[in-house]
Amino acid sequence: MTLTSWILIGAAGLIVLWIIYAFNRLVTLRARIDEAFSDIEVQLKRRYDLIPNVVETVKGYMGHERSVFENVTQARSAAMGAHDPNEKAAKENALTNTLKTLFAVSENYPELKANANFLDLQRELADTENKIQSARRFYNGNVRDFNITVDSFPSNLIAGMFSFKKREFFDLDDSSPAQEPVKVSF
Repeated sequence: MTLTSWILIGAAGLIVLWIIYAFNRLVTLRARIDEAFSDIEVQLKRRYDLIPNVVETVKGYMGHERSVFENVTQARSAAMGAHDPNEKAAKENALTNTLKTLFAVSENYPELKANANFLDLQRELADTENKIQSARRFYNGNVRDFNITVDSFPSNLIAGMFSFKKREFFDLDDSSPAQEPVKVSF
């Protein structure tokens, strides 16, 4: 074999190794996205489990606020039924808004605000919201890395050959009150 043959075989080998590396990198990033979305779902499940306890605690004090309870229950059910990140984000925004309404209405009941069980549930829910936010940041970071790899040359060639598609971020709506600063008054 001539030197040219060895050079061509070596170049072909390097190209094959690079294709394997690029494919495996895309697979790894996709798996990280799936894992990160699973983390979001774990925290959302925790939130879903807390909501009925909050509603039951509040019901005893706010008997005539039936529409608030129904809205929270409906939003919770809708959020639990969502599957893809876009649908889940939209349903979670609606649930967050109904929970804010519930807590805003609860401000009118001083006995409720002094209830230890209600205060514990409020703290648990706030802790869960922080964990959801953290899981969302982790997910969006992985989506960012994956999307950059899918769009960047030359890995975009491998992404195109093996049908890797960009993923959507898990974001709040711009119109969501959750992005507005919370007003506190004493």
